[in-house]
Amino acid sequence: MILVTGGTGLVGAHLLLHLAESESTIRAIYRESKSIEKTKSLFQSYQKESLFPKIDWIQADIIDVPSLAIAFKNIDYVYHCAGLISYDPNDESKLRKVNIEGTANMVNFCIEYKIKKLCHVSSIAALGSLAPHENAIDEETEWNPEAPHSDYAISKYGAEIEVWRGQQEGLNVVIVNPGVIFGTGFLNQGSGLFFSAIKKGFPFYTKGTSAYVGVTDVVSIMMHLMKSDIVSERFIVVAENNSFKKIIFDIAENLEVKKPKFEAKPWVLSIAWRLDWILATIFRTKRTLSKYSAHSLLSSERISNQKIKNALNFEFQSIASVIKEVTSLQK
Repeated sequence: MILVTGGTGLVGAHLLLHLAESESTIRAIYRESKSIEKTKSLFQSYQKESLFPKIDWIQADIIDVPSLAIAFKNIDYVYHCAGLISYDPNDESKLRKVNIEGTANMVNFCIEYKIKKLCHVSSIAALGSLAPHENAIDEETEWNPEAPHSDYAISKYGAEIEVWRGQQEGLNVVIVNPGVIFGTGFLNQGSGLFFSAIKKGFPFYTKGTSAYVGVTDVVSIMMHLMKSDIVSERFIVVAENNSFKKIIFDIAENLEVKKPKFEAKPWVLSIAWRLDWILATIFRTKRTLSKYSAHSLLSSERISNQKIKNALNFEFQSIASVIKEVTSLQK
């Protein structure tokens, strides 16, 4: 049997949808019963609700060891998709708890229950930093502890260390590092908020770049890797490197709303993240723009997807077509 963590999130829910088409039974963990409805709605949107009963839902939490003991019974393969995404500096301890400690718990149970293979979903945030002589970040780019990193990036890097620790103890592992993931069904969280903000008339854009990928490509690659003989490897999973300006303009065009008019230049972002800190401190609200987030919006580093393309002879869906699919449900 296959166990999926994070089955009520974007990647996990789409993974369950694809697994249900080929597997007899799948187990997924959840923390709150109401969150399962989001995954069920995804199945319904693809007219696959008849497959939903294939999922054996068990209430558990990756940071709650006793609950995981029940979830791991009769499991052979594990997809670890669960994790906390936050760029609020106030969430540092929570990020470490969920992403590092939670992953350590998963690895420990995989070893104890002699799991055949673990697929861990990491992030491009956990990749290394470019040296002066390098042109693109790849799987071999070294992590520089002296470089500025968000707490989220540090927690995902720490989670990978736990997975490699499991590999050294005999566990078969594979890691995927997706870029910014676009997909249907979760428009009020994660990258879905990107679309919602633009639909409401977000006024700014930057000329920085990031790497993007469609969720269907992410889960397809994960499933191919798990069925393959490939172990002890990590793979960057991105379709394209694009500027924030192009992505935002493409989304606005597909949503048939006004494109942002103002470029957020470095000095604007410098003021913005400081103002965000002041307001969050005074009103005790969540940070929406940290110093690191502002810096990343101006980054022009490129990320290579050559390793996964060579390993699986994989061709990615264009981001333009992914955006078209996602926005078609928001008009």
